Amino acid sequence: MKWRGRRGSGNIIDRRRSGGGRGVAIGGAGGFGLLAIVVVGYFLGVDLTPLLDDGQMQGGGGEITAADEEAAQFVSVTLADTEEIWADIFASEVGRAYEPAELVLFKGATQSACGGASAATGPFYCPPEERIFLDTDFFTTLDRRLGAGGDFAAAYVVAHEVAHHVQNELGVLGEVNAVRQRSDEATSNALSVRIELQADCFSGIWARRAEAMFGSLEPGDIEEAMNAAAQIGDDTLQREAGRTVRPDSFTHGTSEQRQRWFATGYEQGSLEACDTFATDRI
Repeated sequence: MKWRGRRGSGNIIDRRRSGGGRGVAIGGAGGFGLLAIVVVGYFLGVDLTPLLDDGQMQGGGGEITAADEEAAQFVSVTLADTEEIWADIFASEVGRAYEPAELVLFKGATQSACGGASAATGPFYCPPEERIFLDTDFFTTLDRRLGAGGDFAAAYVVAHEVAHHVQNELGVLGEVNAVRQRSDEATSNALSVRIELQADCFSGIWARRAEAMFGSLEPGDIEEAMNAAAQIGDDTLQREAGRTVRPDSFTHGTSEQRQRWFATGYEQGSLEACDTFATDRI
């Protein structure tokens, strides 16, 4: 992915040096903590609960390294790209201005309106704040633990969380949450899958537009994103954690579904093509 030398976003909040590097305990300040953020991340982030269960996820923290700084610059450029792309789409397809999300960079631990966040929770979008929370150590986890390395795989993760903000801007999250709150667990999970797959599809739109607007894609980039989508499918995560694969517990979609919907967004490039709520074939 070609990203160096391009402008970064003005919507980055850098908390990496704010002293929040201690771990977040369950039931922490305000009654939130790790448990609460896993629930939020489970719906609007990358589901790392299988990794939490097998004890292989560790919190970050510590000194800011040169690699951390480069990752922060990369995230800033990627976020700036999403801002231009979604501003253009909202103007042409929605008929109004796009209000971008803020992105909070942290290292080790921080707090959000959705609860405490740690490196072990994975990146997530917090709707009440309209903010994305990301510890760039997750990119190392993505590579070494999940087998989804590469800069475009990391960019896909950022684009996916931005896609949740787009859903919030469009009113999709509010509508679906209202239905989920009065639904049984199976129905709630099924709706969550459709939300996540739509975010994957929106991420595909971002990739298509990034290629057209910035010429940022290089050979192998789409394959990196497709691999990342596969590695964070519910079935793959459960299988890799040694669990029995239980489709009724899925909240993000299978590897095949996540790849297919990303590809749909990339190939068709329109919001209409990403209506996961209007199809029987999820």
